[in-house]
Amino acid sequence: MISFSFEVHQPFRLCNSNKKILEKVAKKCYIPATKIILDNLDRGFKCSFSLSGLLVEQLEMWCKEALELFQECAKHKNCEFLAQTYFHSISSLFSIKEFEEQVKMHKNMLKEKFGVKPEVFENTELIFNKDVASSAHRMGFKAIYAEGCNALLNGKSPNFVYRCGKIKVLVRNYQLSDDIAFRFSCKSWNEYPLTAEKYAEWLSKTPGDCINIFIDYETFGEHHWKESGILEFLKYLPEECESKGIKFALPSEIAKIKDRGELKCDKTTSWADLEKDISAWAGNEMQKSAIRAIRDAEIYAIDEKSKRKWRILQTSDHFYYMSTKSGSCGEVHSYFSQSDPYTAFEIYMKTLNSFEENVLSKMPENKRKKILRILRTVPPEKAFHFFEDGKYICSAYSLSEFAEKLKGISGKCIEEHKKRGDFENWIAEVVGDKELAEKLSNVHSPVDVVFERVCELWKRLK
Repeated sequence: MISFSFEVHQPFRLCNSNKKILEKVAKKCYIPATKIILDNLDRGFKCSFSLSGLLVEQLEMWCKEALELFQECAKHKNCEFLAQTYFHSISSLFSIKEFEEQVKMHKNMLKEKFGVKPEVFENTELIFNKDVASSAHRMGFKAIYAEGCNALLNGKSPNFVYRCGKIKVLVRNYQLSDDIAFRFSCKSWNEYPLTAEKYAEWLSKTPGDCINIFIDYETFGEHHWKESGILEFLKYLPEECESKGIKFALPSEIAKIKDRGELKCDKTTSWADLEKDISAWAGNEMQKSAIRAIRDAEIYAIDEKSKRKWRILQTSDHFYYMSTKSGSCGEVHSYFSQSDPYTAFEIYMKTLNSFEENVLSKMPENKRKKILRILRTVPPEKAFHFFEDGKYICSAYSLSEFAEKLKGISGKCIEEHKKRGDFENWIAEVVGDKELAEKLSNVHSPVDVVFERVCELWKRLK
């Protein structure tokens, strides 16, 4: 059995081009591809969609025609919708509680906008580990998607159903998925051109109980333009599959297949890049600083409006744009980003700082506001930069991160900054914690003093 699933997502980018991009992608992909899908569903084709909440919001605002087409798909017996995080976020990397809240939001949106109740779950970018799997089971899902990489399968075939704890695992066949998603227009590929007949032949000769094809929906008309023949490929693929005796199945039907045993789910995997891990979003120091900052920023999500802004800043795309990978992976990151990774990081941190400052400006003067101001994220131009012998070491964008970085730098680096009074000056003038700055001026080693102060402040917030 063959299962086709399509990821459909557009972020709210930290710029003013969202409407323009959404309308372009809808015209090139969502509208023509979904019309083809609807025709094929009537002919026996089966597939599933995973629409992020942010994508649905944008369709409601700027392209109701595409939204109505997806709603028509939702009514069809041969189509089902998958659950994911509403904000297509990386929340599972830092808070299972927040992650589950966003999944519940997404389930409610699917019921309200499409009249469906999802049975199968796929986390943002197929980020997967035993904690995510366990959470999906607690939330009542029958199965969860994962990338069919060796770190998860350990030599097993992706073309079977497995189990992680008490939940079924549907494994993506990334070779056959990427033949469409990445290699379709590649003229240097030895299998170019890829026709529907050729692809159906590959599927028919692939052993196993099932084949899970999972790709970005934008593959059809946006990543590969219609001139490449990608829409014709989509149109005729079901017919070619049927001629070779291939049966289509929904994810919920695949989930009913008897599993072939337990997978080791200790490592966190994803469908991104060659590494198939989380390095696409947390592979360099900028990304790690940004993730730490958005995690800590939950204390500024004090009402529904501020919580929504905080959650929008968790969208995976923002961190993806900060990647500094080279080679083929770097080319993919560059394709999706509208700026270089350093500019993307600067824009993100300034946006986060602006969000926190805006929340603070509306709060009454009290002890809590004072603590929140001390713990806030500072913009890149006000970050503390660690140097040793004139060589840059790392940077800190909040007092909490400063405390963490202090533990990892050398005594020599600390001594150099201490002699110049750099720590005290930054904490007093930028962070605004004059009490801590005064303490630092009277101690030889700042590590324990700063750490204790941060712990004290966080405790006072609770």
